[in-house]
Amino acid sequence: MGPIDPARVQKELDARLGRDVYLHLETTTGSYTALGPEKRTPVIAFVRNASIRYERGLVTGEGPYRVGLKLDSGWVYAQGLTDYTVTERDELLLAGHDEEGNLRVGLQLSLQPFRE
Repeated sequence: MGPIDPARVQKELDARLGRDVYLHLETTTGSYTALGPEKRTPVIAFVRNASIRYERGLVTGEGPYRVGLKLDSGWVYAQGLTDYTVTERDELLLAGHDEEGNLRVGLQLSLQPFRE
């Protein structure tokens, strides 16, 4: 993964526009990060291989970035994204890492189901 290039990420979002894609979305305040001195319970959301079709995809911000996907009847978005890559399977992987490199948010799109 490397730092998000908004123009390249936008091009990747546009390439998947109007197609059935598989979504992986996760956020966490602690499952991949060390618990701080406050010892709060981590907050986690996780969606894997949900099939969606978006009519508009946008990358916004100046870093960390926000990616929003406009669905027929709503939105999916992730905020705090810092890094991205496109895999050999043509999967668009976006992630937000904290200062220590721990994962805080992930948004991934693929034309094929993600491997378990």
